[in-house]
Amino acid sequence: MKPMSTQSTVAVIGAGPAGLFAARELANAGVQVALLNRDIKAGGLAEYGIYPNKYKMKDGLRKQFRQVLALPNVAYFGNLRIQHDGPLSLADLQSMGFDAVLVSVGAQGTKWLGLEGEDLQGVYHAKDLVYHYNKLPPYSQQQFGVGRRFVCIGAGNVMLDIAHWAVRELKVDELVAAVRRGPADVKFTKKEMETVAANLDVAALDAEIARCAPNMAAVGQDPQAAKDYIVAALPGAEPKVSETRMRFDFLASPHRIVGDSNGRVIGLEVEDTLLAARPDGSTTAKGQGTYRLIEGDTIVFCIGDKVDAHFGLPLDKWGDFAKHPQPRFPSNDISYEAYDPERQQAVEGVFLAGWAREASTGLVGAARKDGTQAANAVLAYLASRPEADSGALAALQARLAAMDNPIVRNEDLVRLEEAEAAVATERGLPEFKFSSNEDMLNAMGLSRVAEAS
Repeated sequence: MKPMSTQSTVAVIGAGPAGLFAARELANAGVQVALLNRDIKAGGLAEYGIYPNKYKMKDGLRKQFRQVLALPNVAYFGNLRIQHDGPLSLADLQSMGFDAVLVSVGAQGTKWLGLEGEDLQGVYHAKDLVYHYNKLPPYSQQQFGVGRRFVCIGAGNVMLDIAHWAVRELKVDELVAAVRRGPADVKFTKKEMETVAANLDVAALDAEIARCAPNMAAVGQDPQAAKDYIVAALPGAEPKVSETRMRFDFLASPHRIVGDSNGRVIGLEVEDTLLAARPDGSTTAKGQGTYRLIEGDTIVFCIGDKVDAHFGLPLDKWGDFAKHPQPRFPSNDISYEAYDPERQQAVEGVFLAGWAREASTGLVGAARKDGTQAANAVLAYLASRPEADSGALAALQARLAAMDNPIVRNEDLVRLEEAEAAVATERGLPEFKFSSNEDMLNAMGLSRVAEAS
């Protein structure tokens, strides 16, 4: 897109990869960007979702993010939640006169299955645990009472993130991945499996595949190919550091969570399933009406997330932010425009990117592409509007100045990064993170403690 002849102002809500790369695209086109973020730090899941010891990957991403935040027409405002019933809402931003708003808040809601027993002690959602060990406040300060026998619901990369932590850090006794469908339907990558492959009980895997083989063959799946995919991680497996036994339990649909008289979980009851072929060649799992218990003292839902229903945007019938079915400003034939299904019209000037637009693979490259394409849709929208200087950024600054909440800006992030680097050097660590918002604000000189000193 050609640079804007006069400067438009766009609010980008959410500073994960999609929001950051969208901000870069907009800024490079001459747009003034207000980048609003719930967390103190920018980066989203690239900062708080990637496993802590992947230093090279995280350093590379942080370098790119610093370059975005250093752009002269990107103004960062962190520690600021945008919510329908909060101190600052989407409607407030629209009333300030922003020419457009791009929502890239990710999946801030938590998806559950509505099972009996989900409120028992020892039942967690993977996102909460991932945020905990990645030191995202307030999850970093919460206590999670985990045990020695994990049961993870799901068979994707999120399950392997939890397995990585449980096997290599907690060194639990057993980790079972309960999978509703069969061995050919796992969704994790070979690289992620390599982190825990040394602990895989191969004999148990052979037995599971043999049990599933007749059903797999009936729907056109190859049992040997499925096994080959799972064990392909063995040659490149990271060295074993625990005696944790990791195994899969296939054709097992979660039915209810069972607890003891003290309200503590003792296992996951699953319904046996069989694979059935769909017309498009995919498979589904059909319950057989028989049940069994997978024993465990920690149950982790590794089933994905959902958008925040209280954010202030209309939802579609699946509970996601609604997208315009016939967009006026498509990008690469994809709709990025927010939509009101009841009124059957666009939410004027509001666009979606990243997980807020559609559940993704979680890969940074996919978020980068989606954020860039969303920015192009926004630029096309801006080009269709009369040129105007709205004063939206000044209105936002005035609103924030009246708030009690300390707002983090670009220069504050630089001070925080320097402070954390200094602690890491002092302690001889490859990386250090403050684990509370108060510690981060204090390091930046923004907390009440820092102001009083």
